[in-house]
Amino acid sequence: MKICVFGAGAIGGHVATRLALGGADVSVVARGAHRDAMAAEGLTVEAKDGTHKVHPRVGSPQELGVQDAVIVTVKAPALPSVAEAIGPLLGPETTVAFVMNGIPWWYFDRHGGALDGRRLPEIDPGEAIRKAVGVERTLGGVVYSACTVKQPGHIFVENATNRVVLGEPDGSASPRAEAIAEVLKKGGMGGEVTQDIRGEIWTKLAMNLAFGPFAILSRMGSGGAARDPVVRTAMVRALQECNAIARALGHDVNLDAEKRVASISRSNHKASILQDLELGRPMEVAAMFRVPLEMARMAGVETPVLDLAVALAVQQATEAGLYKPAA
Repeated sequence: MKICVFGAGAIGGHVATRLALGGADVSVVARGAHRDAMAAEGLTVEAKDGTHKVHPRVGSPQELGVQDAVIVTVKAPALPSVAEAIGPLLGPETTVAFVMNGIPWWYFDRHGGALDGRRLPEIDPGEAIRKAVGVERTLGGVVYSACTVKQPGHIFVENATNRVVLGEPDGSASPRAEAIAEVLKKGGMGGEVTQDIRGEIWTKLAMNLAFGPFAILSRMGSGGAARDPVVRTAMVRALQECNAIARALGHDVNLDAEKRVASISRSNHKASILQDLELGRPMEVAAMFRVPLEMARMAGVETPVLDLAVALAVQQATEAGLYKPAA
């Protein structure tokens, strides 16, 4: 199975490694020093189950050609550049799995509810990715893996349990998702298929939406912020509001806010969106913060704590020049 990982940074590089270990013919589209190191020396992943080295093909979409599947693992602000470049990877039967943070561009496609077909222009400006890929090719995806690029070509995986969850936008059974999941499992990474991929998206998004703004505002990571009792109370309420949005949209998401905040207060992990702020990288403000709150309004859910926290976090991102609000 020919699989290209488009955006092989920390997460994408880890996924590419597991696919290669699982027997896939893997290629990657990446950039910068990390790309150069992978091309010259291969890709090393240091994980709890050992250190693994693979040698994926590294190149441009034109050089790599048509694939059986493409797994897109870029940050949301990079989607327009993916739309411009992805064409040569796509054949008539190519599947494209978007394994990304936040609300995906296809969220209301094949949704089946009152909001079916609603567009999300802040995530897909000009419908560029919709036109380039099309919903019929698309799989949704969520990844649970805390990774960092230790040095170019070398990825460190923090947690012992890592998994990717895939699903069809219409909730149908999915042989193509099963095929990718099976390769991941053979490579030592959890691969799962769900018939409620939106619910899975909300399960992960709730944590990012509830805790990410406080990480940005405190500059000390979600765990440090949660150790302050006043902030801790606000974070609990924010996560409860996330649960309410997800349920109003038809998903059985009911995270135990008290337990989740208590758990994160013991963690030193720094949220990826705070890392982006510190490193001057474009921030996933639209997909992780603004659009979910827009959806809360669509569903008639009030979110006073999130509204304030997100507004202040967006100010920080905008002031840093790492996010430009939609016109």
